[in-house]
Amino acid sequence: MGGFLSDSYVWMRALHVMAVISWMAGLFYLPRLFVYQVERAGPGSETEETLQIMQRKLLRGIMYPAMIASWLFGLALVFTPGVVAWGMLWPWSKGAAVLAMSWFHFWLGARRKELLAGTNRLSGRQFRMMNEVPTLLMVIIVISVIVKF
Repeated sequence: MGGFLSDSYVWMRALHVMAVISWMAGLFYLPRLFVYQVERAGPGSETEETLQIMQRKLLRGIMYPAMIASWLFGLALVFTPGVVAWGMLWPWSKGAAVLAMSWFHFWLGARRKELLAGTNRLSGRQFRMMNEVPTLLMVIIVISVIVKF
């Protein structure tokens, strides 16, 4: 297995980066769609219906597949011999941030269900603030992987 992973390392890394970019795009955009729904779409309006369709397609068609691909290709990189120095801090800080990013993904899914059910309690301002979470996590991940402290 190590031979296959070592031989395909550059491909796994390229696929991982593409999946992460797709996932991050969704993590940035979905909360913005929530802001628009909360602030600009009346219950039962055509705008609300359009935003809900956009949210569903984004979450199910892009974000879930991209998250799964990010995890699969990321784990392939983790298990490639010689890639991760487990005695350093960076793989642990990256791992913690990736787990937090995954939690945020599922948190967004739960908020979407609340919006669909009409039980949302968050304001547009609160969704805007939560929209900063993936940015902070991205900073931790990129610094961890590039600086390797």
